[in-house]
Amino acid sequence: MDSAHSAPRPHLGLIPATLVALGMIMSTDSLKTAPTVALNVAPGQFVWLWIGGGVVSLIGALCYVEMACAFPDAGGEYHFLSRAWGPRMGALYAWSRFAVMHTGWIALMAHLLADYVAAIVPMGDGARTLCALAIVVGLALINCIHVRVGFLTQATMVLAVALGFAAVIAAGFAVAPPHPAPVAMPPGGRHLGVALIYVFLAYGGWSDMATLSAELRAGRRGMAVVTVGAIVLLMALYVALNAAMAHGLGADALARSSAPGADVARMAFGAPGALLVVAVVTVSGIASINSTLIVGARITWAASRTIPALHRLAGWHAGRGTPIAAVIAVAGFAGLLTVLAGLTGNGFGAMVDYMTPVYWVFILLGMGAAIRLRRLATTVVFPVRTPLFPLFPLTFAGVAVIMGWSSLTELGPGALIGAGVMLLGVVLERLFGQAKEGNWWSQGGSNS
Repeated sequence: MDSAHSAPRPHLGLIPATLVALGMIMSTDSLKTAPTVALNVAPGQFVWLWIGGGVVSLIGALCYVEMACAFPDAGGEYHFLSRAWGPRMGALYAWSRFAVMHTGWIALMAHLLADYVAAIVPMGDGARTLCALAIVVGLALINCIHVRVGFLTQATMVLAVALGFAAVIAAGFAVAPPHPAPVAMPPGGRHLGVALIYVFLAYGGWSDMATLSAELRAGRRGMAVVTVGAIVLLMALYVALNAAMAHGLGADALARSSAPGADVARMAFGAPGALLVVAVVTVSGIASINSTLIVGARITWAASRTIPALHRLAGWHAGRGTPIAAVIAVAGFAGLLTVLAGLTGNGFGAMVDYMTPVYWVFILLGMGAAIRLRRLATTVVFPVRTPLFPLFPLTFAGVAVIMGWSSLTELGPGALIGAGVMLLGVVLERLFGQAKEGNWWSQGGSNS
């Protein structure tokens, strides 16, 4: 049943697909990033920055929707970049997602969850690393059982996290606002660029939604409904959540808090409120790892079809509906990073530094691909068109340039390390064989 010639089949309806897509971008990142954002902007700008971040992210996502509807493929962004810029660029993208973005994020979230478990059940550093590794292995096994199990797990957890966010929102607005206090200035003053990096981090993940295009039952136009629906829902949750935390804690306390969601829930509901937020963080972390495994495995599988050295990962299990070898590869590398992270003690901020520049490089290339594919793919039908084309992709490309430069100049040395690991992919592609060139334009709307 495991065949390199098998491919994903449409099995997702609009509602479960929207929940899975929402899970790809919704995370308790916003609970972690809110203090940094509050510290780097004036109090009156705080909520507006979350609104603006959502609108800008929607503009970027609309550019990707056009490509996902015209070229449905489980590889998502990998497929677009390969069509527009050639298989070598696709190979570099696949490596960067594998070595920097997806596996790094899985390791980060696994350690975050292990730390929360350690707060309840005391354990040493080695035991926490084993706990984090067990989380990665467990979710990998779930995704190997059957595609419906992995997606159902994701949809269920997303609903639970949304309900948890609703409880924090209620707590924030139930608490009487404190007397205004001046917000302490960060060293070197406020930096709008840093605030935007963290806002876009919380909204990040919308580019991964295109990996659902080959498994959606609703047809090519359904991707537009799923993408817009997921981002609008997330924007409503994030704006309400951050407004509630700012209301309940005040700008100064929010900027100084290390766990604003737990703080505001404790103020409203006492100790049970704080435990509720811990539970939300736990479920959200598991959902984040699960969605990253789903996306990362599909991109790795897509790359393995055109890169000879990766042909062993090209199998898609027809019976279980999942790329088992790719799931194992992604989980295995993430497990290695989990162990290394346990030895080095890398934290949340270090991983933000490590991943951010690479993310914006490929977003810039993705916006260029949206323009290039519209111009070159003259025989391909585009069921959905980007509004105000090419203004939207050009605008977001400008955002990507600004954010990429900000990440290199305003974040720590981890940003340069991440960029170096990305460039290592160029060397590996040269050493282990070039991707097959193929005739991309004769393949119609899909590479499956």
